[in-house]
Amino acid sequence: MIRGKLTGLRARLPEDVPVLHTELYDDVATRSRADSRPWRPLSAGGGHSPYEPAAPTGDAVVFSAVDLTSGELAGEALLWGIDTHNRGAHLGISLRPGSRGRGFGAEVVQLLCQYGFTVRGLHRLQVDTLADNAAMIGAALRAGFTLEGTLRRSAWVSGAFVDEVILGLPAAEWQPEHWQR
Repeated sequence: MIRGKLTGLRARLPEDVPVLHTELYDDVATRSRADSRPWRPLSAGGGHSPYEPAAPTGDAVVFSAVDLTSGELAGEALLWGIDTHNRGAHLGISLRPGSRGRGFGAEVVQLLCQYGFTVRGLHRLQVDTLADNAAMIGAALRAGFTLEGTLRRSAWVSGAFVDEVILGLPAAEWQPEHWQR
């Protein structure tokens, strides 16, 4: 497990699937904002949930985020689009409703940076999020990411095109000793 002060990142366990599926996937409005693919009805069982543990791949690493005080599942975290040639990846997090607003997001972003930069040897991490996702933007900025641009009306969300923003962080600019919580 990769540990911070509040949260940790560990492998996804089968018992995480129904919780994440119910609280993150079945919330259509939130899921539609978190994933560029259209929501469709899927059951948590039978291997169809997007939260099912899968065989490791070279282009993504999936974690479950846990509250270290209670041991409770806090949400999911991932590095995706891992490019081993250019040594970059995208990161994403999604916290359960009861885990939001507790400082977990900023720390989970930092833990993903720690994994990406120190374990995987990546050179750059990127966050792609909706322009009105203040929580993710704030967590990324606190981790040292810089707002690099806006993709105007690029994401189809709940019947309208909305802006996305890109934030980036090169490894040389990451300062793990200065985590801002």
